[in-house]
Amino acid sequence: MKKTSTRLADGRELVYYDSRDDSVRDAVDRRPLDPTVTTSEIRRDPLLGDAVAIASHRQGRTYHPPADECPLCPSQGDRLSEIPDSSYDVVVFENRFPSLAGDSGRCEVVCFTSDHDASFADLTEEQAGLVLEAWTDRTAELSHLPSVEQVFCFENRGAEIGVTLGHPHGQIYAYPFTTPRTALMLRSLAAHKQATDGANLFDEVVARERADGTRIVLETEHWIAFVPYAAHWPYEVHLYPKRRVPDLLGLEDGARTEFPQVYLELLRRFDRIFDARDGEKEGEGEPPTPYIAAWHQAPFGTLEEFEGVSRDDFALHLELFTIRRTSGKLKFLAGSESGMSVFINDVPPETAAQRLREVASS
Repeated sequence: MKKTSTRLADGRELVYYDSRDDSVRDAVDRRPLDPTVTTSEIRRDPLLGDAVAIASHRQGRTYHPPADECPLCPSQGDRLSEIPDSSYDVVVFENRFPSLAGDSGRCEVVCFTSDHDASFADLTEEQAGLVLEAWTDRTAELSHLPSVEQVFCFENRGAEIGVTLGHPHGQIYAYPFTTPRTALMLRSLAAHKQATDGANLFDEVVARERADGTRIVLETEHWIAFVPYAAHWPYEVHLYPKRRVPDLLGLEDGARTEFPQVYLELLRRFDRIFDARDGEKEGEGEPPTPYIAAWHQAPFGTLEEFEGVSRDDFALHLELFTIRRTSGKLKFLAGSESGMSVFINDVPPETAAQRLREVASS
């Protein structure tokens, strides 16, 4: 992998990640951009104890542009985009409309490929491996910023999720605090460690799924993927490296090598979940499955509030889920979910796992 860092016309950082060591990235951003102005502010909810990012400048962000005006495609002639070069493998740049900025963290965009009409599932294993290297490198770089405590790499796919740019891309949020969801995991981890004289809750969750077997989706030498016992979403898969590590930086070579094959297979199965079965018409003309793919990594800040827990106790894992519950129908977060944070799942996890095994690549 070759890494080349440069600056856009308004001062934002952009980084090219190339599979070839002889790639030259010296194109200049020719757009007449004013310096980026953000109004991000982190406010704490005194009752719930969580944080809300107030970012009014995002109201003016790019919204569903036509394909020939996509800001994530390479620049071509007089059509100038966020990427100055006329081609790229993987590129990462600071978001022009960030939810977090300055002392409130940082937001970056990750473009997986220059092909506007592709998706992550269309990538080759080499391309997917390069994305993994980019995620890992950005995690390392962002962890050194004084305002950053946790790094979150994720992809939103599909208009149903709320994606406003059709080009295959993801994002990285570098938070100035430990996120509420991670804090919940850490509290459960600490309580279990104390109650069991040192046992690791993540290890026990994975061991229980392996022992039960009904919710396993796939298993390889270095990875295991399963639908969790208490899945929140209609189709939800958790992917763990078999050797527990706290973050992407800790992945061993074997897991890195195997990841592209495993992850691409999971994404392709997600796109086949709602295909027609046994001659039925269900699924005909169904758009690609909308999903969120989210990497959970240990915070880089102090964990003193989670008594007895260290970063090494946390288990890196990816959570992949869709809001589509059946063909043509979405799972909405209505009263119970949005009002009380109590999820109601219409698809039994065992049924979801069975379906995800049925659509395995032959």
